[in-house]
Amino acid sequence: MSANQDSALQELSTGTWTVDPSHSEVTFTVRHMMVSKVRGHFTSFEGEIEIADDRLNSTVRASVDMASIDTRDENRDNHLRSPDFFDVEKYPKMEFASTSIKPDGDNYILSGDLTIHGVARNIELELEFNGVTVHPQMGTKAGFTATGEISRNDFGIDLSMPLDGGGVVVGDKIKITLEIEANKAA
Repeated sequence: MSANQDSALQELSTGTWTVDPSHSEVTFTVRHMMVSKVRGHFTSFEGEIEIADDRLNSTVRASVDMASIDTRDENRDNHLRSPDFFDVEKYPKMEFASTSIKPDGDNYILSGDLTIHGVARNIELELEFNGVTVHPQMGTKAGFTATGEISRNDFGIDLSMPLDGGGVVVGDKIKITLEIEANKAA
């Protein structure tokens, strides 16, 4: 870990930090019809970051309400909630539990087990620590950006709707972006 990384992480005081959903985003992008990208987000999620004395031993746990998906198209969202995709009646939550954090240049790699559709897979997210600030009324806050890519097929969501000219209606690769603001617990 570089000296800059070490000093930056020391801004994070040990203890519990809670994700502030009103100042955070869980978003995704997927190829559609092989010519464009559909962007969406989840409106209901929660998470907790436990900062350890050795910052690289810290842990992250998060849960996303799959029914809260929003791609700005009600029909598409309802189809995504159906058994064809997420089957939210049977699998209402997407969950993440970190397994390691390691330095990677000026940033970090956050590894963890992601569970979607009843299937758990270890994934890696590129993690950027955006710093800590103290607000007189809102308390101590920390910011993080995490990005990564998963395969929906790896999670058993393997619906293939082929196009006449080749390709599929919905791509396999899903790009994930998390913009997280966390509050230090009192």
